[in-house]
Amino acid sequence: MENKYRKTQTTVSLINYHFVFCPRYRRKIFLISNVEDRFIHIFKNICEDIDIKIIAMQCDKDHVHMFLNCLPILSPVDIMQKIKGVSSRALRDEFVELNKMPSPWARHSLWTRSYFVSTAGNVSSETVKRYVEEQKTRY
Repeated sequence: MENKYRKTQTTVSLINYHFVFCPRYRRKIFLISNVEDRFIHIFKNICEDIDIKIIAMQCDKDHVHMFLNCLPILSPVDIMQKIKGVSSRALRDEFVELNKMPSPWARHSLWTRSYFVSTAGNVSSETVKRYVEEQKTRY
């Protein structure tokens, strides 16, 4: 993978974020038939809408790894709010079994509030991309 600078009328940037997040209670939602495929479809649409380039993305049974390239107008918080908010609502509307949460106060969100984010500063982007792509095959 080549690190390509993104240019707008006023900026030149190379911002790559590695995100990891999981469902509440580490539930294995991606073992439910078609949830992973639908999440990937929703995720790609969100990224297209807000001009994020997907470098790599992988769903494991109870968490998601994403390696994304974005413009400097988007913070990691903005990205996570959009992805988690839109996907939670859409997936819970389509898959009723995802609404069955162990506690009543958690029923409004599929995802935890927390997430991991890192830039590709100390390792090469290629290393992070390979790591994300190999997550599903490591077991």
